[in-house]
Amino acid sequence: MPGVVTRFAPTPSGPLHVGHLLAALQARRLADVHGGACLLRIEDIDITRSRRHEWVDLMYEDLAWLGLHFDGEVMVQSNRFDVYAAALARLKAMGLLYPCFCTRAEIKAQIAEMGRAPHATLGYLYPGTCKHLSADEAEARIARGDAHAWRLDMERVQDLIGTPLWCDMHKGVQRCVPTVYGDVILARKEMPASYHLAVVIDDAEQGVTHVTRGEDLFDATNIHRALQAVLALPVPTYCHHGLLKDNAGKRLAKRDGARSLASLRAAGYSAQDVRDSLQQALLNGGIWKV
Repeated sequence: MPGVVTRFAPTPSGPLHVGHLLAALQARRLADVHGGACLLRIEDIDITRSRRHEWVDLMYEDLAWLGLHFDGEVMVQSNRFDVYAAALARLKAMGLLYPCFCTRAEIKAQIAEMGRAPHATLGYLYPGTCKHLSADEAEARIARGDAHAWRLDMERVQDLIGTPLWCDMHKGVQRCVPTVYGDVILARKEMPASYHLAVVIDDAEQGVTHVTRGEDLFDATNIHRALQAVLALPVPTYCHHGLLKDNAGKRLAKRDGARSLASLRAAGYSAQDVRDSLQQALLNGGIWKV
């Protein structure tokens, strides 16, 4: 696979943990095996996180301690809001976006009334409450300053692109059916672009050919494939790897108290100790025992 380009794209919402290390090593190794490049991207689109610069500085310390290196310039999403705004304007011009004035609490209540269960990976599927507002009513509410988000109309998307294919290196060819995943949010006031929108634009901009990431994002890839189709962006090959777990088989994540790389370093572990422990975990079904 000549010309392979991968990327490690952490979100600076806290210190890096062992799950981040797994993602970084997977991306670096795939690039190295094929003589390609592994890029670094900082996904800091959430402007409400006041400590994100502090976390970025700590992230660089962790990566240097681990001896991980990346190729080319670092892409920082908070420097690219104008690029995302242009993509949103294009989608609006295509008639694929509509404003949504519902709060999260209202959406959950609406779904509960419908007897509809939440989607396991992508959260609560939006029931389409604001989709059928008249243009005049929507414009009036925006004009008076009502808080709103911009949702992608997946029915129109599917009418436009059909059900395109994408490929995962472990699970093979997949078919994207856009309407299955609901009308996802692509922007709101406190987040000028959602993860879904920013990631497909940035992967295309950086020339990423292979996206390595955790299997928890497998379903989200269908949303990304739909956006790639409507925006005429290249489609990478995906590689969704397994996740680290504790002794009880529960996924290790920051919110679940996964050990940060900084805390392991402070406890006296060497970078090689952490790498060896990760390798052992992979041989042990993903069970992390440090």
